[in-house]
Amino acid sequence: MGVRLLVLVVLSVALMVVDARFTLLKPVRSQMSLVLMESYWITDLPQRLWQGVASQFGSRTELVAENEKLKTENLLLQGRLQKLAALTEQNVRLRELLNSSALVNEKVEVAELIGMDPNPFTHRIIINKGERDGVVLGQPVLDARGLMGQVVELMPYTSRVLLLTDTTHSIPVQVNRNGLRAIASGTGNPERLELRHVADTADIKEGDLLVSSGLGQRFPAGYPVATVKEVIHDSGQPFAIVRAVPTAALNRSRYLLLVFSDSRTPEERANEAAQAQEADRQGGDGAPAVPATVPKSAAAPVTPAKPAVPAAAPATSTKPAAPAATPATPAKPAAHAVKPAQAKPPASKPPATTRAAPRTEE
Repeated sequence: MGVRLLVLVVLSVALMVVDARFTLLKPVRSQMSLVLMESYWITDLPQRLWQGVASQFGSRTELVAENEKLKTENLLLQGRLQKLAALTEQNVRLRELLNSSALVNEKVEVAELIGMDPNPFTHRIIINKGERDGVVLGQPVLDARGLMGQVVELMPYTSRVLLLTDTTHSIPVQVNRNGLRAIASGTGNPERLELRHVADTADIKEGDLLVSSGLGQRFPAGYPVATVKEVIHDSGQPFAIVRAVPTAALNRSRYLLLVFSDSRTPEERANEAAQAQEADRQGGDGAPAVPATVPKSAAAPVTPAKPAVPAAAPATSTKPAAPAATPATPAKPAAHAVKPAQAKPPASKPPATTRAAPRTEE
């Protein structure tokens, strides 16, 4: 018995050495693996059947629970939506009272992330919407949680987006609690933003929500940007050190939203607002607007009043003797003779009537 065991041990060691040093046993091992695969599948069949049945019942239970949860969330969101609809209408009416031309609702389009910039020192991503889809340079991009960045490069069917955390990117923000304005700049860290040049006495504290202020005319106002994580006050420095965490999932979001806001320039918006205000003013003061048109209509009948000139034409027709008398050289005696006739005003008017007569003929 001991001899057999020794022989088997020596044979096993020899096979292991041959298998490790040479390739002679590879075909044998591959054929044996095919034979053993069937045995593995048969021995593992009961466990796989049990896991399949358990997963079916477990997935059904999870789906039912998830369905109930989604129904509850849907009801809550519908209730909030009704309140938001009322607030939106109220906002629109207030903006109309203020003659404001700002947009309340922006048009959005869903885009998908298809690539990332391999350069570790730049934070850029590539989305599947481009110039053919109406994307423009500087267009804001956000996800379900907040702003992510803006479009910096356009291609026909794709675009490159610069994220908020890039070191070359800055965005004007304001504290949602009190309206304090600041500039949030990227740090190169996808989990951190910094607020530059915030006074040491500024009313800002940990947990404050930072939203876009819209002052740069690039990002729409009111979208979440970051949450203040740390505020460091140093009595020897004029500015406080404020660090914030972006609200958007910059490293995890796959589906994004492109915001199509008002593409007009500030000058165009100001001109259109002034025109709208002027139109409202004219529409409100309807009474003065009518007299402004009346003088034009009153001036029109003045032209038909010139037919009175032909009434003077008979005077010209009865005065042909005057031109006949002009060729005569003795103008002085004629003047003495005409003195009683010169007392009449028509004597000085024939030139004017003769000039007006051709106009009436034309």
